[in-house]
Amino acid sequence: MAREVYLVPIETQVASLKKKTAVTTNWISIDAKGQGEIIDVDKYAIMRRVQIHARDLRILDPLLSYPSTILGREKVIVLNLEHIKAIITADEVLLRDPFDDNVIPIVAELKRRLPQDNLTSQGQGEEEENPGLRNDMDTGEENEFPFEFRALEVALEAICSFLDARTRELETDTYPALDELTSMISSRNLDRVRKLKSAMTRLTNRVQKVRDELEQLLDDDDDMADLYLSRKLAGASSPVSGSGAPNWYPSSPTIGSKISRTSRASAVTVQEDNDVEELEMLLEAYFMQIDSTLNKLTTLREYIDDTEDYINIQLDNHRNQLIQLELFLSSGTVCLSIYSLVAAIFGMNIPYTWKEGHGYMFKWVCTRVWLGPEVKAIVHEDASK
Repeated sequence: MAREVYLVPIETQVASLKKKTAVTTNWISIDAKGQGEIIDVDKYAIMRRVQIHARDLRILDPLLSYPSTILGREKVIVLNLEHIKAIITADEVLLRDPFDDNVIPIVAELKRRLPQDNLTSQGQGEEEENPGLRNDMDTGEENEFPFEFRALEVALEAICSFLDARTRELETDTYPALDELTSMISSRNLDRVRKLKSAMTRLTNRVQKVRDELEQLLDDDDDMADLYLSRKLAGASSPVSGSGAPNWYPSSPTIGSKISRTSRASAVTVQEDNDVEELEMLLEAYFMQIDSTLNKLTTLREYIDDTEDYINIQLDNHRNQLIQLELFLSSGTVCLSIYSLVAAIFGMNIPYTWKEGHGYMFKWVCTRVWLGPEVKAIVHEDASK
């Protein structure tokens, strides 16, 4: 009986192989209305969704030890700040591992601060109560941050607060441990301080990486300009680029009123592509906060170094006391050897002429040998004082 053979197409085999090898990851997508959606996709789906390269997405891989990074690309901002691994676009935020204990508060904060409905309704109520605030509100709406900057602000605030909290916890544990070590030097206290110093070194490196990334962004206006996703999107969709103020919120329900206000104020509010003052002020605020955290760690390191110097001084003092004791014991050993020498001389059975008629010599020598070390010890004690 002949056995039937079925041929499977190569495309089907390749597709099944991709499905088997692709590893999916949990992401949460938060839009401009603050609505979140949990998605379980692989890296290829993320790359097609936000249009980024694999090397940029590799920065967010927790298995790879990439430093803290804020990258501005054509349509996205790639954010890697400790446990915050996010991709920010002009209208949504993709946050990795939303069920992580450190990421859950960030998700809640993004949902609370990204929507603009509450701010719009509040502004309209104030406008009805006081019509004189209309011009101020128009100016304020023009100065509102775009969506990507609001998301970036939440991420920077979260990471700065997280690192500052870890620093305060370390200070709470370190200062009492150092005070206890200065009062009593023991192996247990030394090992405890050693572990705290290692933890401080690791935390300092983490804070330093975030600070260096913010400083690098502040030093380069082109990198900051790359983070203006809404501006680039508005410039690409506008028929005349740079003719007026960009439309920061294309998905906002008040789009018509904002366009009308922009057209009315276009002669006054012309925003250039290289204008990064708003983002610079935002980054400077969190740079100062992270720099303050780094200063706390530097002060803590100096306190540890001072404690080590104090302990070394105490150890040197104990070492000097041991050296003095050793010298004293060596002097006593020399004195005892003199006793042995005298006893050996008088114990010999060799006849000497000086022994005859000089019986007092034995008593005189014994007296001098006995009083000699006592006088020397008194003189040494007075000299040490």
